[in-house]
Amino acid sequence: MGFLDKVKTLVSKNADKVDQAIDKAGDIVDQKTQGKYASQVDKVQDAAKKAVDKTDPQTP
Repeated sequence: MGFLDKVKTLVSKNADKVDQAIDKAGDIVDQKTQGKYASQVDKVQDAAKKAVDKTDPQTP
């Protein structure tokens, strides 16, 4: 099992925690930039969450 396979397995087992971390990171960026890039941050958060969903075998 390669490194990326291990990461995918770890992410899929902890998808809810990863989603929370993505939200928290976006909130920190919004706070630091005073919301100047909020729409871009939201797009990145959505893309990251979709990537996490793809690693989750339980997601259709």
